[in-house]
Amino acid sequence: MNSPKVTLDQWRALQAVVDNGGYAQAATKLHRSQSSVSYAVNRLQEQLGLKLLHIEGRKAVLSEAGHVLLQRSRQLLADASAIEQQAQHLQQGWETEIRLATEAAFPTQTLMTALKEFESVNNKTRIRLQEVVLSGAEEVLLKGSADLVITPYIPQGFLGTELIQVNFVAVAHPQHPLHQLKRTLSNHDLNRETHVMVSDSGSKGIDAGWLSDTHRWAVNSLESARKIISNGLGFGWLPKNEIEQQLKNNELKLLPLNEGDKHTALLHLVYADLNRVGPATKQLAEILQRVSTKN
Repeated sequence: MNSPKVTLDQWRALQAVVDNGGYAQAATKLHRSQSSVSYAVNRLQEQLGLKLLHIEGRKAVLSEAGHVLLQRSRQLLADASAIEQQAQHLQQGWETEIRLATEAAFPTQTLMTALKEFESVNNKTRIRLQEVVLSGAEEVLLKGSADLVITPYIPQGFLGTELIQVNFVAVAHPQHPLHQLKRTLSNHDLNRETHVMVSDSGSKGIDAGWLSDTHRWAVNSLESARKIISNGLGFGWLPKNEIEQQLKNNELKLLPLNEGDKHTALLHLVYADLNRVGPATKQLAEILQRVSTKN
């Protein structure tokens, strides 16, 4: 591979001349002499064998070739800056990746808000996101396969911070047989119909909330459960904040149970190893806590 003929400094000088309208303005912006800026741009054109700029009046104007190469040079300088920032983060102990495991019931919009904010202030650390259900969160903590976990259960030996309370409601499609009874429903009524629920992602296989063993469908995600229930194939308990639109559109309807129509889950934020947590993980945890309190 041939070594580059031109330097980043030369591309930076070209950008400054174009962005600021001339050599004198570019020199002021770069805190350099006008002659050094002019030399850098002229040398760049000589080495490339292309005319990138011409002067119209007192303003430097790009040639057609200049337009093409200037755009490429902007990305080049951005990449070089990103490399330097990444090196600085590594030197300061910032992690290159955070393994985040979230309970499936954690509100999607809250999670997206937190990740967007984290990306805006620290886009040098990757996020490896894993969705878990029930004891699955506890399991990734014990195995050490996540750095930060949102979980309804805190295993022995760990400390957690209360993060958010999720409210579940019993629902079915408006045309489901349970709604056709047109009265308050009992457990006996429910046990005659198909109960749709997200299965435990952990090896413990916790059957939290199961009713009849003979009429139940286990799915791997809340989204799958929502789709099945919305299509009239069963009933179940879903996070209310995730189905507001379906309730409004009459795709789902609250079941009138005589008991147990609602239940709550308190989710906690837990560090896998507080003694070894890095600054990026702490930053993400702080953002998750802040955005969760707003919801």
